[in-house]
Amino acid sequence: MRILLATYQDKTIFQTMVPLAWALRTAGHEVRVACQPSFADVVTQAGLTAAPVGRNHTTWRIAEMHPENEEADRAGLPAPYDAAVTAPAALDWQAMQDGYRHLIAHWHKLDNFPMVADLVDFARHWRPDLVIWEATTYAGAIAAKACGAAHARLLWSIDVFGATRERFLRLKAEQPPENRADPLADWLSGYARKYGFDFGEDLVTGQFSIDQLPASLSMRADLDYLPMRYVPYGGPAVVPKWLWTPPQRPRVALTLGTTATDRFAGYTVDVQDILDALADLDIELVATIAENQRHKAPRVPDNTRVVSYVPLHALTPTCAAVINHAGPGTFLTTALHGVPQLTVPWEFDAPELARRAAGQGATLMLLGDRATGQAVRESVLRLLNEPAFRERAHDLRDEIHAQPTPNQLAPQLEKRAAEHR
Repeated sequence: MRILLATYQDKTIFQTMVPLAWALRTAGHEVRVACQPSFADVVTQAGLTAAPVGRNHTTWRIAEMHPENEEADRAGLPAPYDAAVTAPAALDWQAMQDGYRHLIAHWHKLDNFPMVADLVDFARHWRPDLVIWEATTYAGAIAAKACGAAHARLLWSIDVFGATRERFLRLKAEQPPENRADPLADWLSGYARKYGFDFGEDLVTGQFSIDQLPASLSMRADLDYLPMRYVPYGGPAVVPKWLWTPPQRPRVALTLGTTATDRFAGYTVDVQDILDALADLDIELVATIAENQRHKAPRVPDNTRVVSYVPLHALTPTCAAVINHAGPGTFLTTALHGVPQLTVPWEFDAPELARRAAGQGATLMLLGDRATGQAVRESVLRLLNEPAFRERAHDLRDEIHAQPTPNQLAPQLEKRAAEHR
C-alpha cells in the first residue's frame, strides 16, 4: 500500500508517529510524511521520506509574537476541550461553542490552512491507500476524503478531542434548531464543499483511531479504536558512558520535557527548590535541565548530576523513580519500564493524564503550582519506600506490553484500509 502520514510542525508530536511509520515501511509499504517545508529535516532525520506541503506558518510562530497570551492559556485544558473532564451536568453549551470558535481561529486554522491545498494536490497525485493523521491535523482527513483514501487519527495522549466532540454533539441535539451552531463542522464543511464531498464526523475523529495508551489510562469516546503499544522515539541519541554501569545508590531522574522551554517561558516548578530538598537523600539524582534554564538552578548538590539531555529510554530502566511533567512521551517511556513516577503536570491534558495514572496506583501527582521541594521530597520517599508503587508500576508495564506493537498492528491497518476504501 501507499500510506501517507500527516502532522503539523511539532517535534514531540511527530516523534510519537515514527515507530508506526517504521513498522509500515518494513512491512513493505510505501510511506510518506506530509509536513510543512521547514519540518522536512526533522522527518528525514528520523529515516523517513518527507513530502513538504504548503508554507511555514504555525500556531507557535504566532505564540512567539505574543508570549504573554500563551503563558496565560498554559494551565490545563482550554475550552472546549475541558468538556472532556467536566461532569456532563456542568457542561455549558455556549462556552463550548465559544471555545471551538476561539481555538479554530487561534490554533486549528493556523496549523491546517497553510497545508490543506498543497496536501490535497499531493494526495490526488500520489493516491495513498491510507492516510494517518495527527489528531488535530485535519488537513490529513480533508486530503484523504478528497482522494478517496481510508484515514485514521493517531492519538498521542488521552482522546480529549474525541470525548469533547461526543459531548458537544450530545448537547447540540438538545438545543432548539436555531441554537445549534457548530463552528468546527462549519469550518470543515467549507473544505468538503471545495473538494467535492460531504461533511462527516470522520473529518473530526477519523474513520478509526489508533490509541497508544493502555486501557487503564485511556480516554475514549464512542468511536472505533485500535490499541497500539507505545514505542519510545526521541530523535537522534547517544548513550553516555556513565549509563553503562548500574548506579551505586537508587537513581532518581528529574525530567520536565522540552515543550516548557522550547515553547513556553520555562518550567512551572522551582527546580532549585527541588534539588535542595533532595540533596541529603541517599540517592543519585539525574536532572535534565535545559541550558537556557541552568541559571535558575545554579547550586548543584553533591548527589546530583545535571545534564542538558540524556536518552530517556536509556535512563529510565536504571531508575528507582522518575519525577516528570506527565508529558505523554515521558510518562509512557517511564511506564514501559515499570518505574514508579511522581508527576508535576500543568499544561493541556497532562493534569488529567496524571490523575488517571495516580488512580492506577503506580504514580503520585502534585500539580505544578503545588510541587514545592518539600512536597516532592515526601513523595519521592514514598515511591522509594512503599513497595505497592513498584508493584503497580509493574502491572502498568505488563498492560502496555500486552498491546500490539506497531509491527503487529500493520496487518490490521492493511485490513482497515481495504474495508474503508
